[in-house]
Amino acid sequence: MSGKPEIHQLSNRALLPLLVYRGVLALDGDAASACENLFEKHGWGNGWRNGIFGYDHFHATAHEVLGIVRGRVRVRFGGDGGLEAEVSAGDVVVIPAGVAHRNLGASRDLLVIGAYPGGTHPDRNTGTPDARAIDTVMRVPQPAQDPVCGAGGPLLDAWSAAR
Repeated sequence: MSGKPEIHQLSNRALLPLLVYRGVLALDGDAASACENLFEKHGWGNGWRNGIFGYDHFHATAHEVLGIVRGRVRVRFGGDGGLEAEVSAGDVVVIPAGVAHRNLGASRDLLVIGAYPGGTHPDRNTGTPDARAIDTVMRVPQPAQDPVCGAGGPLLDAWSAAR
């Protein structure tokens, strides 16, 4: 699978850029299982199926990938004043550890597949990252593979360049 993502550097506080892949997921058949399989194939597991919380939250212990397999959602990334983006069925978003995200409104049929690299388990934090959270974020390792494209995918290049 290939795809050239949109790369967004959210603020000086965000260490790594957010990546948005448009229209990269197969939506025929069981799209949710196909998305889970794609992520797992590239080492992103501990998945879930649901939506996106309607409040700003971030993960200090893990990066997160979101695959939109049904519906659409407007999400704010990076907290107040951050990037607002609409993502819809077929899109994938890779959120670096420490970047807040919030559902600003979604279609009733929204279904999101979430996963984390290398067997990591996320914490859930609200508010602005404090010094301890930032220190934790700084120690989260780069994933071994891009969740969409695998080894050598654009995520690895973008995040290596940012570090």
